Amino acid sequence: MVLVKSALVQASAALALLASTVTLVSARADNSFPFGMEMQLDALPQPGSKRIPDLDIGDNGETVLELWCKGGKGQFSVAGNTVIFVAGAMQDRACPSDRAQADDELIAALSQVTNWKREGDLVSFIGPKILRFRINTN
Repeated sequence: MVLVKSALVQASAALALLASTVTLVSARADNSFPFGMEMQLDALPQPGSKRIPDLDIGDNGETVLELWCKGGKGQFSVAGNTVIFVAGAMQDRACPSDRAQADDELIAALSQVTNWKREGDLVSFIGPKILRFRINTN
């Protein structure tokens, strides 16, 4: 009887340890940089438009940007919670001046970020201005 009770206690302890390990790994995975994911700026569309800027970040940090009007490519480099974004050439589409200016300001703000933080599906890029993006989960 004592052996059975001891075995049950050990099995319970092993299950508790396994459950906490799985929880820890899941929590850690939710806070990784969103390589290989697409995310959208946490902002409202500009008046007269339904578009909201998004970033499609590849597995190696290469990024396709679709902004309010312009589009192009860039590159994220990440080390820990430090991040650097370098914008590539942007396509100048037939943009109204206010949207083109908003695109230029967003690219400038992304180029000035120094850190990032992820909380679930929300990614914050931190610099002189904090930019929040929501990871597309659909």
